[in-house]
Amino acid sequence: MITVSKEDYLKAILEAEGEGELVIAARLAHWLDVSAPAVTMALRRLKRDGLVSVRRDGHVLLTSAGRKIARQLALRHHLIERMLHEIFGMAWYKVHDEAERLEHAVSSDFEAMLVRKLGRSGACPHGNSPTPETPREKRKRGLLLLSEAAPGNLYSVESVYERDRKLLEFLEGKGIRPRTQLKIETRNYDGTISMAIDRRKVELGGPAAEKIWVAKSQ
Repeated sequence: MITVSKEDYLKAILEAEGEGELVIAARLAHWLDVSAPAVTMALRRLKRDGLVSVRRDGHVLLTSAGRKIARQLALRHHLIERMLHEIFGMAWYKVHDEAERLEHAVSSDFEAMLVRKLGRSGACPHGNSPTPETPREKRKRGLLLLSEAAPGNLYSVESVYERDRKLLEFLEGKGIRPRTQLKIETRNYDGTISMAIDRRKVELGGPAAEKIWVAKSQ
């Protein structure tokens, strides 16, 4: 039986892979805000069910069966975010947390209705694809982190890390969201970046800039 807890672990492993992280038990504990013993017990159950494997070095990997479940839940989460934003008009920085609460309650019939209404391939309000992309995959599409952007160039925000509500609210306050056009003015000694957005000067620190993927505008 696939419980809500098991689904959460499988999706967390998939998402952590999408961030380019090596998935180990300690990272899952931090990712899900649970204790180390809880992760150990959960991984034991998932391994018994054939949903994950754990290498000798502690690296946690999804099996084909586990990956199928994780991808399905990620798609459902993605569709709910789009529904909340595109149909009901919920603010982009609020939809992730709401989708986390709703994703386990959606039936397969309702999910199929969302697919017919919204399609499978569109980006979520944070600019992310239905299946998490690794940093390497994003770079192959020509994207780079805002923290790497060069002064004097114009960029478009493509996607934002969505698991940090405080970050999303902070960026909203700065006027930074997917599809925002910004021009890098200077990279400052203290690690901040000065940029222009709609003729407004905005400064952003390195930790936030490392959570934003941009594309160079032509």
